[in-house]
Amino acid sequence: MINSNFKPVAEQLAYLKKGIAESSPMPTDRQAGKITKDRQTPPVYLGVDPTAPDIHLGHTVVLRKLKHFQDLATPPSS
Repeated sequence: MINSNFKPVAEQLAYLKKGIAESSPMPTDRQAGKITKDRQTPPVYLGVDPTAPDIHLGHTVVLRKLKHFQDLATPPSS
């Protein structure tokens, strides 16, 4: 059953594409179904050690985009 608390897909994609120059091709419905078969949301991963001394301000660009994914994975409260 589809949770109606989430924004429409087109609106979610527009939110995720905001502020980026280019992106990888989006998965097809069939590929997305394989990814989400055992999960509620597709995995998003950034291979950075947050305790490393070489983390700098430039990493905030990627961290902000990860926050956008997190925002969309959590339905708004009613």
